[in-house]
Amino acid sequence: MGVKGVRSIIIIYDAAFINKSLFKDGVVLHGNSVWQCLVTSSLRGGLQKLQKQSIPGDSLKWGSLGFCRTSKFATGFTPLQLKPLDSIIDIERAKTQSAEDLASIWDDYHLGRGHIGTSMKAKLYHLLEHRAATCRYFVIPLWRGSGYTTMFAQVQMPHMLFTGLEDYKARGTQAAPYFTVSYHTEFAESHDLVLARGDIVFTSKLSDIEAKWLLETMQSFYLNDVRYKLVERFNRETREFEFEDVLRMLDMPIL
Repeated sequence: MGVKGVRSIIIIYDAAFINKSLFKDGVVLHGNSVWQCLVTSSLRGGLQKLQKQSIPGDSLKWGSLGFCRTSKFATGFTPLQLKPLDSIIDIERAKTQSAEDLASIWDDYHLGRGHIGTSMKAKLYHLLEHRAATCRYFVIPLWRGSGYTTMFAQVQMPHMLFTGLEDYKARGTQAAPYFTVSYHTEFAESHDLVLARGDIVFTSKLSDIEAKWLLETMQSFYLNDVRYKLVERFNRETREFEFEDVLRMLDMPIL
């Protein structure tokens, strides 16, 4: 939000109005919710910029899993369908890989193309799934050179969606997601591994590095016991929620 920073937000909503078929046949922000924002303070400050990462190009590794790779980036917005894992990799060939190799190949394959690849232990995924069942929403500050951009996140496993808070304030649940994440559990039992694929819907609004940071940070708020208390407060004790607590947890300055 520029040099003036981001405003602390308290969102009051009625989750009962959320369309339960939200993710049927795709990942789209639809349905109705009632919410309002109360501005409590202004913030500004500085945060060390995210370091750029090199883009791997190991096509031999990708080929070992039978990846169906194209050069098209995930640009523009259309209703997103859940992409079957077997349309991305050859599952039978992937089963022959160790969990470590499978995770490494998956992560490397997705870098630098408007997509994000990551993975986690099955136990952590089940914890994320359990906690997200009752606490579906959160806000994450993203530092961009001269100010904060606040991202609004919605979780309904096996999906996670991010959009700009300002867009959500303006358009409600009709706001288009900037970034969507889908979790694939096909290897949870055999490899103790859950694969996650993130698709950047609008590459003009979010870079690969920013998307990866958002996903990792969002997951940390659900998987870390101390951080999760803020997620619970945001969802269950909304009037007690303070955005500054999120900034402190992330070691972001409050000026």
